Amino acid sequence: MSALQSVQHIKDNYQTFTRRDEVFSFLKPDVHPAIDTRHNVLLYVEGVNKSFDGFQAINDLNLYIREGELRCIIGPNGAGKTTMMDIITGKTKPDTGEVWLGSNINLLKMNEAQIANAGIGRKFQKPTVIECLTVWQNLELSMSGVRSVWGTFTAQMSGEQRDKLESVLELIHLKDEATNSAGNLSHGQKQWLEIGMLLMQNPKLLLVDEPVAGMTHQEMDRTSELLNSLAGKHSVVVVEHDMDFVRSIASHVTVLHQGHVLAEGTMDQVQSHPEVKQVYLGE
Repeated sequence: MSALQSVQHIKDNYQTFTRRDEVFSFLKPDVHPAIDTRHNVLLYVEGVNKSFDGFQAINDLNLYIREGELRCIIGPNGAGKTTMMDIITGKTKPDTGEVWLGSNINLLKMNEAQIANAGIGRKFQKPTVIECLTVWQNLELSMSGVRSVWGTFTAQMSGEQRDKLESVLELIHLKDEATNSAGNLSHGQKQWLEIGMLLMQNPKLLLVDEPVAGMTHQEMDRTSELLNSLAGKHSVVVVEHDMDFVRSIASHVTVLHQGHVLAEGTMDQVQSHPEVKQVYLGE
């Protein structure tokens, strides 16, 4: 390359970098095919095994989540609930088995960012909102779609995007808190905000870890309303220990024990299951 060509190459790269309407290639999300849910199943976890230094955390796990379903996962400490979610979201790779989103997207061939872009959102037990920003700004920064660095600070939202944000604010009971700092919210309100931040990304599947831990009874009731309102439009998997809360939201419950599905059914069915009584309820 001649000196003149080198100068032109640098000039072109600089112009590309400083364009406000341009999204850099490393910021562009992968484009994935539409999720095939013709069998009404959104998530397939089949024959999954995972060991850590000889400890079998997941043991021949088979789990199927239907499209639009609200499912609760319960089980004692060490049952494999967190490892299961780590595998689904790409944080951990299993030793054997298959994990599919719909019948056409192999999650085991994707990294965490690709899985998130494909339509899986995860809320951890501890809220991770940006406390120095307002509730509105947290939701705006979480909005799905290709956005440049400059665009984050300078672009105007479309009417459709603003409507989306306002509808999420209403849904998560934070409309009156929109201009308040996220750091001033109660613990329960921060949990709702983080769920709202996931909803701004239009996920097909939400994984929610112990959403009511540390909440007041009033906040728990509102969280129950929120999660029930999401079912149908999204598939929601809730990992929770509070049995009263589980009963208030779940029509279908899965019990994990030693990394394996011990029982499935309604709350009444799993609570009356002899092995569940023994290993989980202590009876």
